[in-house]
Amino acid sequence: MKPDAAPVAAAVVCHAHPRHGGVMHFKVVFRAARALQQAGVAALRFNFRGVGRSEGTHDDGRGEQDDVRAALDEVARRFPGLPLVAGGFSFGSNMALRAGCGDARVRALFALGFPLSMVPDASFLGGCQKPRLFVQGEQDQFGSGAQIKELVERLPEPRSLVVVPAADHFFTGHLDALQETVHRWAASRPWAQPG
Repeated sequence: MKPDAAPVAAAVVCHAHPRHGGVMHFKVVFRAARALQQAGVAALRFNFRGVGRSEGTHDDGRGEQDDVRAALDEVARRFPGLPLVAGGFSFGSNMALRAGCGDARVRALFALGFPLSMVPDASFLGGCQKPRLFVQGEQDQFGSGAQIKELVERLPEPRSLVVVPAADHFFTGHLDALQETVHRWAASRPWAQPG
């Protein structure tokens, strides 16, 4: 998704777990990409290996991190010189954070519905000092608002957390709030912050 004017950054948006029906057309993924586009960021959604017409088979998160890196390579090729952003929803947020924290090209990261209960070791987040946005449903069954707050408060700055009141993992009935949160964050150009 390209913005109407020349983009100010380029992003990769990753979808939920392929073994649980995750595809790039999920509403949360589409809304996040739309929010980025409205903030002047070109956004690439893609299917992980083995999903839709993508080749390969699910690789329990190892190969999917390679998929994120390949998507980052593609947006870097399409939009040379622009700051890169990586993020995603659920499983996709985990993959984006893992791949993006260690990629010098990635200047900012976002995690929507981070599946805390499905991530046995989130210690990798402690070494990441890039600007990060976490958006979590207060009643997310894979990591409640209170649980994610406890995690995020231990992380180094710059990081921010928005807990959407009464929202579940899929932000059912709260997609507008999710989209507005991502839009505000992207419009603040977090990639320009030191990190």
